[in-house]
Amino acid sequence: MKLNEIKDNKGATHVVKTVGRGIGSGLGKTSGKGHKGQKARGVGKVRLGFEGGQNPLYRRMPKRGFTNIFKKNYFTINLEVLAAYIKKGTLNPKEIFTFEYLKQQKVCKGIYDGLKILGKGEAQAINVEVAAISKTAKEAIEKAGGKVSILTPKKFVVTKWQES
Repeated sequence: MKLNEIKDNKGATHVVKTVGRGIGSGLGKTSGKGHKGQKARGVGKVRLGFEGGQNPLYRRMPKRGFTNIFKKNYFTINLEVLAAYIKKGTLNPKEIFTFEYLKQQKVCKGIYDGLKILGKGEAQAINVEVAAISKTAKEAIEKAGGKVSILTPKKFVVTKWQES
């Protein structure tokens, strides 16, 4: 095979439509765009959701709810899942279980504000530093001989115009 023998696969290319070259071509005069109107001129496209000047659906629908900008997104994990990782050998029970440690061991992926432990399953004697923990999980870890410390969240700076 030589470079001058290479061809595109069948159907890979399209023949460019020649428009506005007389009545005999079938695409003369209006070039296949019909007569007048918005779609016959210029770009001829309208933005998504445009309803010809009528108030569009997304503006007719009522607004609902709000987004809480102070909401914390915690990585939640149950005691039984931690026990499974310890049994598997992924996690070392002698280490302090922090969000950074779990991320380092590839137990959790993504961006979170901290770690939250839930109480489903059997607890082991582990040391944890978490942003939040359920009451049952805390009792179970302390009963098994572990230690729980809750990290305090970062304080928000209040500026003068916010006081009042």
